[in-house]
Amino acid sequence: MPFNLLDRLDAWKRRFELGDDAQLEKLLPQIAAHRFKDSASLIRLHETLLFLRAYPRTSAVARLADEILFSFAPRIAPLKDDLAPFEEPEVSGIAGTSFAAVFSYEVARRLAALHPRNIEIAWDRHDQADKLGPALARLLPLLEEDWPVEAHVPYRQWMAAAHPRGITDLAWLLERLAGRADVYNALDLPLLWDIGNARTSRSRLRLPVRKLFCHREPLLRRGDISLPKELEAPPLPIRRLPRPEARRILDLILDTSAQRYRELYGFSHPDEAAVFHARAGRGVDVFFFGVPPAWRLPLRAYHAGMFFKNGVPAGYVELLSLFERAEIGFNLYYTFREGESAWLYARLLRLFRQVLGVTCFSVDPYQIGFENSEAIDSGAFWFYRKLGFRPVEPAVAALVAREERRMAQTPGYRSSRRTLGKLAASYLIFEGPGTEPGAWDAFRVRNLGLAASRTMADRFGGDIERFRRAAGSSGLAQVMSLIPDLPLWRREDKAALANILAAKRGPSEALYLRLMQRHPRLRAAFLALGAC
Repeated sequence: MPFNLLDRLDAWKRRFELGDDAQLEKLLPQIAAHRFKDSASLIRLHETLLFLRAYPRTSAVARLADEILFSFAPRIAPLKDDLAPFEEPEVSGIAGTSFAAVFSYEVARRLAALHPRNIEIAWDRHDQADKLGPALARLLPLLEEDWPVEAHVPYRQWMAAAHPRGITDLAWLLERLAGRADVYNALDLPLLWDIGNARTSRSRLRLPVRKLFCHREPLLRRGDISLPKELEAPPLPIRRLPRPEARRILDLILDTSAQRYRELYGFSHPDEAAVFHARAGRGVDVFFFGVPPAWRLPLRAYHAGMFFKNGVPAGYVELLSLFERAEIGFNLYYTFREGESAWLYARLLRLFRQVLGVTCFSVDPYQIGFENSEAIDSGAFWFYRKLGFRPVEPAVAALVAREERRMAQTPGYRSSRRTLGKLAASYLIFEGPGTEPGAWDAFRVRNLGLAASRTMADRFGGDIERFRRAAGSSGLAQVMSLIPDLPLWRREDKAALANILAAKRGPSEALYLRLMQRHPRLRAAFLALGAC
């Protein structure tokens, strides 16, 4: 009976026959009344309901799915000895569960402030006690009488003795190590997060939406999407969030990401003064932002964002941009991979072309399977290839041509895991309208840093301070100093460099990118320095 119910429910992720909405609306109350007694069934139920809530047929379906999801914690309670499956990264964060993970100082500090009663050090999972002694000795001088010479030092007892009752070990440690994030990070402390029935659980977290987008027709598939057309479509509506709203959204994004065991650089160090909201259509809202000057990368502009489908967090995106080229990392949460992935990806590229002026998009080999078995399993390479991306390595391009011939000749042919691993050996590039074909094929940003390091070693004997004084304090200035014919540049070209350097430290890296895109001579120099 339970498997039959779950199979029937799962089928509704793909059923779009006209006039049968009432069948699903009748099935959901049956599901609500049934008590599933094992973790696998409850996980499957939860993820299917969450998909149907994000992609509802009707507003009644969304309401009925939420009624079950919002009361999910009591369904978990009887499974006292079967909770380990709920800690898997694909499903962690369900109401009524808990999980343990190691977070950086910045994320741990923010999570502890947001959930002071629900997050604590997972002492029973900490298996690197030898790291605690040197760190805690800085905070508790008399500990040096104990940890260097005694076995099985009761570190938890020492910490409890050092702070008042009512203060958790974690809160005390984070406060005492303020400004010394490196010390905290070296401890590799696992934190236990008791999700409980919190509104921020994956089961209950929702953004308010003015109107649900209900799917009365089949979902858009990859074949329905044209990236070139999408990139040339009209601008999307965008607004800048006021500071209080920005802070709430950033906290929500941090919760969502941390529950998935993810720490994105921009989520850990967001620029809360410049958080933007774009309405992408079809019930999708995108919140995106950069990082403040103190956390910016030396060369590339950094932006990150999270997207929501009908108020449900569905995934995140990260961009590293230089001139008109953007390396893009896209992660759609496992639950929603049967949804409109290609349309969503294309809409994000359109958004960032609009905001940042980028027209050439690059995908790192990791995203398509290099040392990433999940990407191999999902066939990520072909997702990008069928959208129009191409490999930059000639050997991989030849392999792609062979596989596409086989697909054309043999219906149902699929690349083997071994072949997918070979296909993942190359960067992928999509050159949008107006992009110079092949210009970025041989470019690797790492080569710019390596060139600067070699110059430092050759000219200054590895003395980084002398190199900085000679080239300028910033990494960007140091790379600019490597341009061979820079002294011969026209005065206006050199003046534009000063504006670019200032924009890198300014309020918005979008302006920095726009200024770089207007400097073809600098672009040509960077392409030459960064070529393989």
